[in-house]
Amino acid sequence: MGEKNELFEQMLGHRRTLNKIPELGRNEFETSKYIKNHLDNLGVEYETVLETGVVGIIKGKNPKKTLAFRADIDALCSDEGPKHLCGHDGHTSILLGLIEYVTNNIESLNDNIVFIFQPAEEGPGGAEDIIKAGVFKKYNVDEVFGLHIYPEIPEGYVGLRPGYFLAQIGDLNIDITSKTGHGAMPQTSVDGIVIAGNFVNAIQSIVSRNLSPIDNAVLTIGCINGGSRRNIIAGNIRLEGTMRTFKPEVYKTMKERLRKIAAGFEVSYDCKIDVEIIDDYGAVNNDKNLFNEFIEAVGKENVIELDPLMISEDFSYYQKEVPGLFFMLGAKNEEKGYVNSLHNINFNFDEKIFINAIETYKKLLKFKKSID
Repeated sequence: MGEKNELFEQMLGHRRTLNKIPELGRNEFETSKYIKNHLDNLGVEYETVLETGVVGIIKGKNPKKTLAFRADIDALCSDEGPKHLCGHDGHTSILLGLIEYVTNNIESLNDNIVFIFQPAEEGPGGAEDIIKAGVFKKYNVDEVFGLHIYPEIPEGYVGLRPGYFLAQIGDLNIDITSKTGHGAMPQTSVDGIVIAGNFVNAIQSIVSRNLSPIDNAVLTIGCINGGSRRNIIAGNIRLEGTMRTFKPEVYKTMKERLRKIAAGFEVSYDCKIDVEIIDDYGAVNNDKNLFNEFIEAVGKENVIELDPLMISEDFSYYQKEVPGLFFMLGAKNEEKGYVNSLHNINFNFDEKIFINAIETYKKLLKFKKSID
């Protein structure tokens, strides 16, 4: 109990400090400095990557594998400035706690442990740049693990699923260029607002009619801008939206259909439609063997098997390199009011969930015989 309490107090202290120095992606300089100072105190080997990222290794006595553990370190932009509204201060604190646990038990460590404090998960995709920097090849990573604090499931549980878990995402920018004119003389113009309304309705058929009902997909237009005055027919309309799914072939179909519908509208309405699709994070796809090991290690009674979620995570880039497992750390506590969703200005959690996180990682390491 003594070691557990001491470790919790350490993680609690980390979180309280990190929560006060939130920094946006690529600018996590104070956060990075704090992490490195603590690693220096522990005598742990590390290097700086991507200016603010921190990556290192703790070597086992008889390594058969190298396991990587990742925490994202950036904050979110809010109306009140940078704030930790997605739990990344908690993720960083948990990984620092895991490193401390491993160093305290270094004589029992068999396998190599790589730790990744990753910048810019919220954008523009720090995980991809970690891969491009050659981190996984340099440290010969065999498997990778990560977690996310999640207020949709109760404290004391972890949630995940095998296979596709979190969605692939694409950002949409659609520009409609038509012919403006006086509102009293519509016959002399081409109404961009009418085109936009019909276009939004038409692309909803992609999910309902071009995809199998078994395949999960979402296509949302969340923003429309256009027009200048009530009596002027709008010429230029901008639509912004998002598309999300899991399978690469489904994502490809959605992109193709969007462009074909736009081309048809150009002919039908005598207008021009430019469709920009920005491919963002791929789908988080949990390795089935790692999932089975995780269930056996942690105990079925402590796990909630979740349905696929349409949120996204750049942890997916790591899973393209090596087998990986990503899970949710339950944080919901209705009695204490910890029920607000991720990215909500009132998001918060009870730091006692750190104990569950560390115990989960410890069980996994012991099950895999990475630590005695």
